[in-house]
Amino acid sequence: MVRRIAKLTFAATLLGAMVLSATASAKDLTNRLGVGYADQFGVTGGLPSLAVRYFPNSDVGISGQLGIDTQEDASKFGFLAKVFRIVFTEDNMNFYMGAGAGIISREQQNDNGDFDNESGFEVSGYVGGEWFFSGLESLGFSFEAGIGVTSIDSEVRFRTIGDSPVKAGITFYF
Repeated sequence: MVRRIAKLTFAATLLGAMVLSATASAKDLTNRLGVGYADQFGVTGGLPSLAVRYFPNSDVGISGQLGIDTQEDASKFGFLAKVFRIVFTEDNMNFYMGAGAGIISREQQNDNGDFDNESGFEVSGYVGGEWFFSGLESLGFSFEAGIGVTSIDSEVRFRTIGDSPVKAGITFYF
């Protein structure tokens, strides 16, 4: 049931983006700072994060994501740094490619019933896009796809990444 809802949400987001993209326009983001959210960590259950983006020039951007969840006996922490290069622009969208690396931590119950704190790292490579709607030129909606590796004390996980704007993030640029 949850998968079906997720598929319908993704399809509706994609359809809405295609329909509304005719009224959108891309922005030159040089020297712009953006603040928003993302949910791209590979830890179990995800980890919504505060995300910051900065473009020192028109071709390169950097990003940092910080996620904290202090839930008792199931806490999570993650910090992810990303760098990306805009490879080409459309009238309504910037396409980019990049890489990210970060540290993660999670609290999980072991076989004895005790709770252990596990830590590790994530690395990823991706391509993506960010589009802007007309009248909301400072609000960017992102999507990304690629590959990633999550290594934590109890497991090493290789995964493909396919993040819609609900997970890749929405950013407001100042």
